Amino acid sequence: MAQHIDQISHDVIGVAMRLHSEIGPGLLESVYETLLAGRLAAMGYRIDRQWPINIIFDGIEFTEVARVDLLIDEQLVVEIKSADSVHPVHSKQVLTYLKLLHLPVGLLVNFGQATLKEGIRRLVNDHKDSAFSAPLRENQSAPTSDIQMQNKE
Repeated sequence: MAQHIDQISHDVIGVAMRLHSEIGPGLLESVYETLLAGRLAAMGYRIDRQWPINIIFDGIEFTEVARVDLLIDEQLVVEIKSADSVHPVHSKQVLTYLKLLHLPVGLLVNFGQATLKEGIRRLVNDHKDSAFSAPLRENQSAPTSDIQMQNKE
């Protein structure tokens, strides 16, 4: 299902909001991950859960340096939380995934908030669309050319 990244994120947010209104806040992250993945898969999206990130740095391979909660159609990173509030480290986590995977857009979805509207953050890594005039970067001076991502297989 080759969708534009903005359509994918729109669909994920819509499904997450419906899910939150149906079952409410405060359950375990794994519950939201499972249900969100199931509903998105039913819509025809390819869903990879707990996607391991492997990198090669200075010629050395490091396996499973991190895991992405959901990778949608190999394009959109979704990090799920179920906390009273999100912290800057959670945004940094998503930005790290985006950089290592060389992907443009990620969502941080916190199901722990009273309303999900307060718990959604869209983070971009050199992605340009009508909604954003400047890219959001964690550290613009850090070199990334000698870090290579390897596929899960």
